[in-house]
Amino acid sequence: MHSSIHRALKLALLFHAFGWPVNANDSFLAETLVRKRPIQKVLDHQPIKHTTCHNSILTGPIETTMCDYETIESVNDELFGNLSELVEKPFFRYFQVDLYRECPFWPDDGSCNNPGCAITSVDEGEYFDLRLVPERYTGYSGKDAQRVWKSIYEENCFGLSELNLMTGKSPAPVSLPDTMIEVLHEDEQESAAQCLEKRVYYKVISGLHASISTHICHEYLNQTTGEWHPNLNCFISRVASHPERLQYIYFDTILLLRAVSRLGPYLSAFDYCSTGTHEDDKETLQTLTKVLDIAKDAGAFDESILFRGENANILKEEFKTHFRNVTRIMDCVGCDKCRLWGKIQTTGLATAMKILFELDETALDPRANSDLLQRSEVVALVNTLFRFSESLKAVDTFRKLWQEMDAAEAENIVKQTEKATAAHAQAFHSANVDYSRNYFDVACEQSMSALRHCKHSIEENVTQAMTALGHVFNAVLSAFRPSRKERGPGATYGDL
Repeated sequence: MHSSIHRALKLALLFHAFGWPVNANDSFLAETLVRKRPIQKVLDHQPIKHTTCHNSILTGPIETTMCDYETIESVNDELFGNLSELVEKPFFRYFQVDLYRECPFWPDDGSCNNPGCAITSVDEGEYFDLRLVPERYTGYSGKDAQRVWKSIYEENCFGLSELNLMTGKSPAPVSLPDTMIEVLHEDEQESAAQCLEKRVYYKVISGLHASISTHICHEYLNQTTGEWHPNLNCFISRVASHPERLQYIYFDTILLLRAVSRLGPYLSAFDYCSTGTHEDDKETLQTLTKVLDIAKDAGAFDESILFRGENANILKEEFKTHFRNVTRIMDCVGCDKCRLWGKIQTTGLATAMKILFELDETALDPRANSDLLQRSEVVALVNTLFRFSESLKAVDTFRKLWQEMDAAEAENIVKQTEKATAAHAQAFHSANVDYSRNYFDVACEQSMSALRHCKHSIEENVTQAMTALGHVFNAVLSAFRPSRKERGPGATYGDL
């Protein structure tokens, strides 16, 4: 009782200090872009524990899905518990990957010398025991890490698709916004004018970034004491101060649940006897079945609204190419542990999108297509879903830490974060942007510059291609013209 009163008083003082009204229905999940009190809306939010997609009031619908944020909150405890058991099973614990491929985009001159970055494989093959290499703070940062994320966000160039959509027989109302935020957060009337696939792509990438940031903050190393602990300030700075980032973690979780749900019959028939004992294999299937049941209930992602129309195949190929490049960018990460988890999660998301956007029910039938997925894809899909579920679980921890703070301390954090955010906003309009301040936000703006650049580049490439085609056409015609000998001694090369 006393703690509840203390909490109420603290919130009242905090709201009064900033002139904020108290509204019981004021939730960060109910808004597309949260501009007022973002930190408080994220950390004061109380997750719903009892609801389903079929009977809940949709106070926070998720775009392109048929469900809401509250549903994920209501099932996540159970989902996290079952996934925690599942990823401990031998089949899902070991991941095979070539971790030391050459970076295809730039000289591999960046590396992490921190011992936390290093990992070792379990044998001279390339298997890694994921229990021994948890995803957490490693100290990997600076220009090398910023370059990786910059490249990832710049893979949002959908110039060719937009050019085709605008010039096709039935041109769609597609335009190039000035900032990436405008791509994601339009008024309802304007939202339809944007490329839905582009917004989905960005949400997938942004959700991955936010989830990774949450893990780093949740298992943060105190370099003075050597202890691992949740770092609330880190979480507020990287995620809570920008609620849309947390929204994208929910989004990716539903996307992954939908993929697991569609893959249910295939996963149920999959051979898990490659490792462990028969008892392990039996327990693996039992736990997996519980996850599949949750996925069927909560994985309400409507993939049918994407990649439609006459340009669907072009758009889908670009979507795949962009994401394939993202997975290749992981080879440029200078931290071994970061590279491993980057590869796992990009593979997991790529597998999910493959299941949703490329495969029909016939292809997913285990009797007709028993070799549909490689073992590494199945392991990556399940572990990636676990990482996102664990991120949402970690948010609960941060909310508890926030609730335990006194009003003065909370007010100080809010002021510091607002001051830092204002500085970042000012940096957007500076000619010399300091990427070390807050790369996530800067990348959004830079991505749209890349989009515009891609459009111009494509137009230039098309022009060059048409010119080259003209040269080829002239060369073909010249083959059928009379030779100099046939045309007489007066003919010159200039006549051809």
